[in-house]
Amino acid sequence: MKKIVLLSGLCIFLSSPVLMAQLSKAEAKQWKKTKKSMQVEEFKTMVEENSTLKRQVNQLNSEFASMETELQNKREEVSVLQVKVQNLQQDLAEARTLDISDDSNTNNTKVAKGVVFKVQIGAFRNKDLSKYFSASENFGGEVDADGTQRYTLGNFSDYWQADKFKKYLREMGVKDAWIVPYKDGRRVPMKDVLEGVI
Repeated sequence: MKKIVLLSGLCIFLSSPVLMAQLSKAEAKQWKKTKKSMQVEEFKTMVEENSTLKRQVNQLNSEFASMETELQNKREEVSVLQVKVQNLQQDLAEARTLDISDDSNTNNTKVAKGVVFKVQIGAFRNKDLSKYFSASENFGGEVDADGTQRYTLGNFSDYWQADKFKKYLREMGVKDAWIVPYKDGRRVPMKDVLEGVI
């Protein structure tokens, strides 16, 4: 009885109009012959294999969908990282254009545009060391209206590096060393730049 039910099921399946519509007449004839000669065990094996293959297809489709989601997430991460890289490149380009220019107010010493910190090591009325300014870009000075010359060492973009250097100078015996800020080559009060730096 089971054989008859299975064979009739196979017959109905194989003789369906969709399957027949896809086959040529010669192919349909060949399949009819194959169907008639098929044993129940062969049919059962074929149905089980079909079921197994369908499960595998579903599993692979699920994995594919998961991989597509993961790929989309990775693409979004790449986009975020590309934006960060562009911003860093822009920052680097701006830092490179932090141009060193001459400023007549500082006796032709080189000064960086933007905020920098220097360590003042002294202020003298009778000592003129301006001839040494050109020997090192880290040694500089300026003359006040009353003729007092102030001498500085270093050129730091970071306040804390300047502070560390000031402490070393004090340990070495330069007791009057203190930090002075410059903005675009002009000396400014510390309160004007400290809030944005610390």
